[in-house]
Amino acid sequence: MLDALIVPLFVTTDLPPGAELTEFGELLAGAARTLGHEGASYDAFLTGKVFWLDRPVLPGQRPAAETESRFAGMLGHLAATCGAHAAREVVADLRVAIASAVDARYGDAGAPPAVFTIRDRDVRERTPETAVDVHTRDAPSELVTVARPYL
Repeated sequence: MLDALIVPLFVTTDLPPGAELTEFGELLAGAARTLGHEGASYDAFLTGKVFWLDRPVLPGQRPAAETESRFAGMLGHLAATCGAHAAREVVADLRVAIASAVDARYGDAGAPPAVFTIRDRDVRERTPETAVDVHTRDAPSELVTVARPYL
């Protein structure tokens, strides 16, 4: 059996005007495909759902202008073939990969994306119904199988 670590996650960042949610999700999932730690790489599989975290618009308020940045989030799980790496190290590796991918695609937003662990229960309970599914394409089938209960 595969020695894998499953980590529930929340990822969030500002995206520039005109950014597409589906593209953002694909970017996150792709960044998670291969992670690195101390010069060695290992496979990973990210599965989850992406959504906009727009500010609430109260009666009498105007919605955000189309020229403003938007806040996006992802709730999901990361399965990684990391051997003896601790969850903290795996999340740090993912944080580096996601920050690099977001910066390369969208440029410097002023602050790097936030990537942190949460409770598995929070992933299930807090994911909006309108969220869009994302997952790492071409991930090793063993990781997909390990993550299947979390899909």
